[in-house]
Amino acid sequence: MTIDSAAVDALAADVARALDRLGEDGGNWVPPSPGIDHDVAVVGAGQSGLAVAFALRRAGIANFTVIDAAEEGREGVWETTARMQTLRSVKTLPGPELGLPGLTFRSWYEAAFGSDAYAAVGRIPRTVWADYVRWYRRATGIAVRNRTRLTRIEPLDATAPRGFRLRLERDGESRTETARKLVLATGMDGSGGRFVPPVIADSLPRSLYAHTDDPIDFAALGGKVIGVLGAASSAFDTAATALEQGAAAVHLFCRNADLTRVTTVKGLSYAGALDHFHELPDADRWSLMRRFFANAPGPMPDTVRRATRFPNFHLHLAAGWTAARDAGGAVEVEAADGRHRFDFVIAGTGYRADLARRPELAGFADAIALWRDRYAPPPGEEDAGLAANPYLGPGFEFVGKLPGTAPFLKDIHNFTYGGVVSHGRAVGEIASLKHGVPRLVSAIGRDLWLADRAAHLKRLSSFDTPDLTGEEYVHALWRPPVDSPPFRNTETPT
Repeated sequence: MTIDSAAVDALAADVARALDRLGEDGGNWVPPSPGIDHDVAVVGAGQSGLAVAFALRRAGIANFTVIDAAEEGREGVWETTARMQTLRSVKTLPGPELGLPGLTFRSWYEAAFGSDAYAAVGRIPRTVWADYVRWYRRATGIAVRNRTRLTRIEPLDATAPRGFRLRLERDGESRTETARKLVLATGMDGSGGRFVPPVIADSLPRSLYAHTDDPIDFAALGGKVIGVLGAASSAFDTAATALEQGAAAVHLFCRNADLTRVTTVKGLSYAGALDHFHELPDADRWSLMRRFFANAPGPMPDTVRRATRFPNFHLHLAAGWTAARDAGGAVEVEAADGRHRFDFVIAGTGYRADLARRPELAGFADAIALWRDRYAPPPGEEDAGLAANPYLGPGFEFVGKLPGTAPFLKDIHNFTYGGVVSHGRAVGEIASLKHGVPRLVSAIGRDLWLADRAAHLKRLSSFDTPDLTGEEYVHALWRPPVDSPPFRNTETPT
């Protein structure tokens, strides 16, 4: 289908008119700070970063910058490493529109392809969602500096929240800027990185394996036998992609006796949970998340069918890997169901929180509180993976490992997957935007307001702009006649 460019441009103009009718003029209420370039720096220009930037501007916090390491139009995962054919969420799910009907996916899709086409679509095609996000950026007018990577964050004062020095790289050149607050909107690996099990990472050369989040040359895998470890949706999508591009066979291994049939974390999909999960006691949040992630989220039915329609796709259940070795350029795997030989293997094993792996945080990662620093689960409920996630405050902000330490951390807001234990649903996914972005921006506004308390008190107490000049009523002032006698009370007292 071809996008109706004129119609989506007209829709963007409607959005601008709607904002004008709401009286949102893009003003800025935050007073300037000497030596500071940006009040807020948003790192990442995918759907989360764009929604945060739009919300900041609507909140009157206009001195912000948005950076992304990718080329324009390649932000996020939708046209890079994501391989699903359609999104896993329903097409009616609220997203980054932040209450504006004209910014919804439905409004854009109907403008682009027609209302009948929207009625006919089941789930949203992945690349169509990417088109929508690109239009959203244009419609909201968010300026993004692409090909700009944050390499290091340095607090201007380690003993007080006074802002940050940002080390940036663009096209091989380095530069330094300053910001009072940071929003990290860097996606699934923003609080750590890809997890490749030691059975693969410690045993095989990099040329013989990949992670599902890697850019994979599937054409080079044509005619080869592939082993995939993991049984979530990304593993099935990668297996199907390999088969669609000519792999001789794909064997997918699940360590459990059956695929996960109930994705329990979907229980967090109602408004009360999305808005208030972070207010639960630590014990409740831990217990729920441990239950939700006891098994990997299950694959979607269509995702499974996409792979199983191939006769050369083979599913191995109760077949965890115990060993892998380089066998002369091939891979020999010892699994619970026997020995197997592959030309290449792919780890569909998700992500792990590890702030020390993030170069931008390396200078102070050991000062950031993790869940293991703030909560000791009862015996039998330990989980090292959950415990490694950052322990975030109500505005997604980092907190110090020890109370009262590293006060600058409260000005770094971690809107990444690492917020899942603290805030519930995967932070940054579509379902989290309607509820998480306003809470994040409200926290930023509150902090900036209180930090500038003296300036605001001065502004408020010195306000003296008159509404009246006197000319409106001077002609109506009553003046007694010059020759009138003074008033006397002539009534006789009773």
